[in-house]
Amino acid sequence: MLPHNLVARATGKTITLTPVTEDGLKAWLKKADKRTQAWVDAAHFDAAAGETLLLPGADGGIAAALLGIEGDSDLWSWSAAVDALPPGRYALSKGTNATLATTAALGWALGTYVFDRYTATPAPEAELVWPARADRRAVEGAASSIALTRDLINTPASDMGPVELAAAARKLAREFKARFNVIVGDDLLKKNYPMVHAVGRASDRAPRLIDFTWGKSSNPKVTLVGKGVCFDSGGLDLKPPAGMKLMKKDMGGAANVLGLARMIMMANLPVRLRVLVPAVENSVSSNAFRPLDVLTSRAGITVEIGNTDAEGRLVLADALYEASSEDPELVLDFATLTGAARVALGPELPVMFANDDSLAADLSKHGDAAGDPVWRLPLWKPYLRTLKSKVADLNNIGEMPQGGAITAALFMNEFVKDTVPWAHFDIMAWNTSTRPGRPVGGEAMAIRAAFGTIAARFGK
Repeated sequence: MLPHNLVARATGKTITLTPVTEDGLKAWLKKADKRTQAWVDAAHFDAAAGETLLLPGADGGIAAALLGIEGDSDLWSWSAAVDALPPGRYALSKGTNATLATTAALGWALGTYVFDRYTATPAPEAELVWPARADRRAVEGAASSIALTRDLINTPASDMGPVELAAAARKLAREFKARFNVIVGDDLLKKNYPMVHAVGRASDRAPRLIDFTWGKSSNPKVTLVGKGVCFDSGGLDLKPPAGMKLMKKDMGGAANVLGLARMIMMANLPVRLRVLVPAVENSVSSNAFRPLDVLTSRAGITVEIGNTDAEGRLVLADALYEASSEDPELVLDFATLTGAARVALGPELPVMFANDDSLAADLSKHGDAAGDPVWRLPLWKPYLRTLKSKVADLNNIGEMPQGGAITAALFMNEFVKDTVPWAHFDIMAWNTSTRPGRPVGGEAMAIRAAFGTIAARFGK
């Protein structure tokens, strides 16, 4: 899972790669020889982020290379270098600090990702020698976790249904000796997860609740909840073809949660981790749940179905109620939940809601520091009135067309204890266009922000 393009040692042909910022280029040039100064000037190299320049040697070969970066935490310029540089082995110039070294290694690793399950896909050939001061454990944890997340999302629903998603979670749990459990089919009714069952019962692939725990029971409890809708037809409120096309990614929340769980376990953070994933397929059949049905949730709250295509919040509600029942120190959920969030912030910036101001501030701070930004929207309580039903405690959609991301978050907030710090990430989990280190397809979003927050709050 770890990219092969990070290598152990330099060879006689290894090329020195020097990162420079636009502001630092002049200072670097003052120390360079006149021949190099003339070459850089002739090439019009100004050290823009991701820009590379090969420096020629006296023998006509490559003597060294320059890479423009925005700063020590600029991850994506290193990803850009993977494709921009010719095949060869590169090593960072001496004196690179630990932050820059770690950023370089992770950016390089992410730049080498390819999804090649179904067809041979050529990988970039440029190699980077592990920087001496890089935090190798952190790089391996983040790179392998993001690759896992992307692979799960990129896999089509034919090969990534509830059974396969549970198998991936089981494999992860076994790798780290976590205790794994799964509740399947009608057992969901016996164990009181009625909304998970209702959403998934129409598929011939039975719904299930994935549940695993890791870490010492005496450690602070951190619970992750991920939306695992492996394909969303919209149910009886059927999606149009354009809206259904990408619905293999509707389990992106679950994939991100499994990626984050992997990061936590690889780092051996001193937490008692619990992962809950309601895994379902929202299908159409004679026993599909219907508009205006009333479901009774695990919490005992009754929910009228205003739209069967608002199914993610239903399965999450049962899981969130179970998550908060243990009074953990932190609950985070990830979900590809609403188009309204994408309308508000576009596909690249995840929406974050939180019931705790300090938690929201920490997530924003660590997201910015990691180059994994999130943007907080309010849990605007007055909009809760739009979720009222005449026949049940709640409706699963708001009566007004605006503010859909907020009303969805407010719906789920009803199933979380006020005393439990909770944040909800409404994510795209998909790159709609290719950028350095972020190819079109499944994407990990906000998990490095979450990891940084968890490590800062509960780490040693």
